[in-house]
Amino acid sequence: MSEVTNLITKGTTPREKGGRGEVNFIKVENLSKNGNIFTTSKVSVSEHQGYLARSILQENDILFSIAGSLGRTAIVPKLVLPANTNQALAIIRLSTGCVEFVATYLSGEAIDRYIRRNPTVGAQPNISLTQVASLQIDWPSLHEQEVISKLFARVKDLIAATQDKIDALEQAKRALLQRLFDQSWRFKGYSDPWEKRKLGETNSYFTDGNYGESYPKESELSDKENGVPFLRGSNLRNGELIEDNANYITKEKHAELTSGHLVEDDIVLAVRGSLGALGYVKEENIDWNINSQLAVIRTDKSELSGKFLAQFLLSWRGQKELLSRNTGTALKQLPIKQLKDVPVPIVNLDEQKEISALFTSIDNLIAATQSRLSSLELLKKALLQDLFI
Repeated sequence: MSEVTNLITKGTTPREKGGRGEVNFIKVENLSKNGNIFTTSKVSVSEHQGYLARSILQENDILFSIAGSLGRTAIVPKLVLPANTNQALAIIRLSTGCVEFVATYLSGEAIDRYIRRNPTVGAQPNISLTQVASLQIDWPSLHEQEVISKLFARVKDLIAATQDKIDALEQAKRALLQRLFDQSWRFKGYSDPWEKRKLGETNSYFTDGNYGESYPKESELSDKENGVPFLRGSNLRNGELIEDNANYITKEKHAELTSGHLVEDDIVLAVRGSLGALGYVKEENIDWNINSQLAVIRTDKSELSGKFLAQFLLSWRGQKELLSRNTGTALKQLPIKQLKDVPVPIVNLDEQKEISALFTSIDNLIAATQSRLSSLELLKKALLQDLFI
């Protein structure tokens, strides 16, 4: 790396405290995994030009994280200048070659392997400027560097556009949740006022994962191939049950803990820790189980659809009702007694179906777009691996 650079250095910690000033101060946490720079703290012009003068950033400098989250990379754009940085980011200023190519190479598999093999382990993992300077990178012709850079720029743009679409869909869903559940918007043909009733006054069934002495022991845990998902709060995300990083219990233990068996159209809620998080039980989630952080609401389908109730509880109004009833100090809790006190709308079943179908369509569109995003990120990863071996 030293053969193609004019400068390899790093910043330092500002003397002035408070993060106020006119100059952007970029840290590792301001670098996204896609190589963008966002929200920064500030330093004064006097400190930027004085104590921090050696790390004044220029347009097209490459920032490369050398402490903490190793290997994050970004190119400094003109719009963030004037800017400075701290000691966790190396500043790489090229003397030759394509900046986009080098930044892309630094985010690839070859450099990642080097970092894993050669970190200096202290209070936090780090690599030295000497190690950065000695990094060996492949160096094709300038034309080929530019061609490769354009390919990755196109993939990066597709990833960014897909993420923007997801953000827009989620924003639209939040707006619809608010408008439909405050009844400022109604489907054509429905005008009857909604009844409000406490959950405990409905015919719903409630249970939780407090199994007493039967709670699974270490010896009764299993793996994905042989066990049954044993969900915790982190497995509830955006109204979905996510199996990623789930724990598993043996099938024998699952058969014993019958009160926690999930049924389609159930709602699973976090009642300890991640309050407000919930997941709707679809066909693929049937017969999973829950741990002590979670509770289940099972509605009477002749009165209240679980899918409709789940969307209400995801709305601003539903979240406010759930979070306003938490108890505890060190660990926030939502006891079932308090959960039963949450007021919910009781609506004509046909209108419930209309509302549920609308949100199902939006959720499916979000899921399909997220799948596209995952495919693009896998494509980028494969290209990084295949082009930069």
